[in-house]
Amino acid sequence: MEEHRKRPRHRALKGGKIIFNRRLSVVDCIVRNLSDEGASLEIGSPVWLPETFDLSIPIDGLKRSCRVSWKSATRVGVTFQ
Repeated sequence: MEEHRKRPRHRALKGGKIIFNRRLSVVDCIVRNLSDEGASLEIGSPVWLPETFDLSIPIDGLKRSCRVSWKSATRVGVTFQ
């Protein structure tokens, strides 16, 4: 498979939180890979996910604004804004 990302992502297995709806909605996710520019997140069903949201990774003290790049049945790829 040909790599299309500007920077390689590093495998991860970290708990994350997707935060949206003016911080009223929080959904747990698993961060599967991560770079300075984006991440791949595993969630039950990304169909309902808004196009922009905040991602928090508590173990790293990281919080980033995200834009959805792609969706599959159980994963979503995001770019950091």
